[in-house]
Amino acid sequence: MTPIERRKQILDLIEKQSSISVFELCRLLGVSEMTIRRDLRSLSNAGLLERVYGGALLRRGRSYEPPFLTRMAENIEKKQTIARRAAALVVDGDSIALDIGTTTLELAKRLRSASNLTVITASIHIANVLNETTGLRLIVTGGIVRNQEQSLIGHIAERTFADFHVDKAFVGVGGINLKNGLTEYNVEDTLVKRAMIDNADQVIVVADSSKLGKSCFVTIAPLSAVDILVTDPDIPAEIHEQLTEEGVQVLIASP
Repeated sequence: MTPIERRKQILDLIEKQSSISVFELCRLLGVSEMTIRRDLRSLSNAGLLERVYGGALLRRGRSYEPPFLTRMAENIEKKQTIARRAAALVVDGDSIALDIGTTTLELAKRLRSASNLTVITASIHIANVLNETTGLRLIVTGGIVRNQEQSLIGHIAERTFADFHVDKAFVGVGGINLKNGLTEYNVEDTLVKRAMIDNADQVIVVADSSKLGKSCFVTIAPLSAVDILVTDPDIPAEIHEQLTEEGVQVLIASP
């Protein structure tokens, strides 16, 4: 395991437990105390956790947004499986909105062989994937570039989604929580997502199971706005049942 992979595991463990001891990290990861202390020092210097006597505490707030490249490597196989299942929902002649995010990017890769499709997106990553696809018409919203995310934000992006009415919107989220609905880290991206959702006949959320039960900084929309959730088999049974009771159709993407 590389230091980067090990430190990601440390953050994942602290995310789940809020705090963890050096002893427990050594036991779980099979490395020395010196190695763990070095990892904790590095993560603390990056502002990702707080070192305390004998261990570490979670330091991330709700508005902390992991870097795009970090998220891209997380749960990649699950995201690819979800993307394949979501792509099967797209039919010939559809007009679709593709949200920014790592799972929707995987979905875009599976639409390159599509025909007679119109795609609207505020993602520069997705635009780069689809810009040479001959079987679809690509509309990029325009707007202010968020460099880290390569997303387009601001009133131009919002207005573009408001001007077009699509058959399906494929939405990525930071978290899905029964109380707060769909949530995200960044306010500006959230405003664009809302405009996209408001002008779609069908709203399809693509999210791996790590997002379920989680709540981020800003509410995008209530669960009542969601028609379908495409996720992986690790969705907790309780959350599956709750979402179904709220009227959300849950599609499980099998490998």
